[in-house]
Amino acid sequence: MAKTNYSFEKRQRELEKKRKQEEKRLRKLEGKGSADDEAEDGMVDASPPVDQEDPAPPAG
Repeated sequence: MAKTNYSFEKRQRELEKKRKQEEKRLRKLEGKGSADDEAEDGMVDASPPVDQEDPAPPAG
């Protein structure tokens, strides 16, 4: 009789859980995005956020 590969089964369960969580996260983002679009009438900045500070301070 073949020995059960518990580590493989566990890995498959973990991957399935991760996949479901990702789908849920995407559904939430999709729902949030449609509500934001209606509230702001499409006035959303599509540029990605910048993690770095500006190299030059504003002149003044």
